[in-house]
Amino acid sequence: MYKFDPKIIRVGISGCLIGQKVRFDGGHKRSDFCTDQLANHVEFVPFCPEMAIGLGTPRPSIRLISTRSNPNAGDSNIIAQTAKGDDVTEALRDYGRTMAAQFGGLSGYVLCAKSPSCGMERVRVYHESGQGSVKDGIGIYAAELMRAQPLLPLEEDGRLSDPGLRENFVTRVFALHDWQCLCHEGITAAGLIAFHSRYKYLLMAHHRESYLQLGKLLSDLSKNVEAIADTYISQLMQALSLPVTRNNHTNVLQHLQGYFKRELNSSQREELADTISQYHQGILPLFAPITLFRHYLKAFPNDYLRQQVYLNPHPEALRLRYGI
Repeated sequence: MYKFDPKIIRVGISGCLIGQKVRFDGGHKRSDFCTDQLANHVEFVPFCPEMAIGLGTPRPSIRLISTRSNPNAGDSNIIAQTAKGDDVTEALRDYGRTMAAQFGGLSGYVLCAKSPSCGMERVRVYHESGQGSVKDGIGIYAAELMRAQPLLPLEEDGRLSDPGLRENFVTRVFALHDWQCLCHEGITAAGLIAFHSRYKYLLMAHHRESYLQLGKLLSDLSKNVEAIADTYISQLMQALSLPVTRNNHTNVLQHLQGYFKRELNSSQREELADTISQYHQGILPLFAPITLFRHYLKAFPNDYLRQQVYLNPHPEALRLRYGI
């Protein structure tokens, strides 16, 4: 069992992505972002389903094969078969179910793209007759993990090369860990309200309607607080998984701008408005207006803004907002 530790952010990862030589050919697929950057802020817990079920390395490659005439018919009609003809479907599924039940202490998971065991999407599925293939499968192990841990932020190594997807994934990892810390301390009505207050502008950036809906959900906490908390975190993580548009970011930045209208002089107000406008036009990255807000927060402290996760959703050293 991977128990939760509030001092450590644990993230599961396909072993090959941190340089372990566990692939079918005896090699690895080391992810520079994971090993050189993200590893400085989280503790990776590596897994390799194929090794875990005893296939060893090097080993015969695995293919996903559709057992029906329609390769899109669903994963119940998909089997994982080695190049030697051995069916390892149930072994991978059993391992996935067993391990997913122990992942309560993880705050995220990075999977190996295109893998017949770990791929999240677009895994090649072959027809059993040998007549072609389609790229719409899900790895056997990944499918079990996704079913058992719907709140767990998942991403593939290939997709992490996209600045927006990378920032979104890391944001969700740190948000889930934040929630896990709250649960570790014990869910209370006051704690839920404080948590929601801190996530106001991050939620608005991702999905304003969710912010309003979750506010209504918390409007009456006189009943079953734990049941409400379960609904809250489910909707929160779903909202945070939605991509943030430049327009949404601009809307939030303009809301934040209003907190300084009395403190800033005309030159400072013009500078802030111009920086937000240049971000909106795609001239400056999001990091530019965020940095300016942080500067003004130091000069003109505001406790409510200082606690907003939107301004610091992840470590600055990761430079995730420099490219969006």
